[in-house]
Amino acid sequence: MNSSKPYLIRALYEWIVDNQCTPYLLVAADFPGVQLPEGYAENGQMVLNVNPAAIRHLLMNNEVVSFEARFAGVAHLLSIPVDAVLAIYAQENGQG
Repeated sequence: MNSSKPYLIRALYEWIVDNQCTPYLLVAADFPGVQLPEGYAENGQMVLNVNPAAIRHLLMNNEVVSFEARFAGVAHLLSIPVDAVLAIYAQENGQG
């Protein structure tokens, strides 16, 4: 049976957005295969704003979450293996 984790990430993302909140991903920045811009992680983790207005080209499948985001005005393509996602939650209230 497939892992439920990618399904839960997608469901929570949709639920957070549907409730007009800002979805944040907590990512293990040092997990193998993670592609993040240098210099933004703290203590091996990084919090990412994945609000549809803040990112482009969002892809969430059973293996990876990927999207384009801007850091200091520079566009970066981020790629996060599902197993590197530690949490998804609403910035406004921490639910997720």
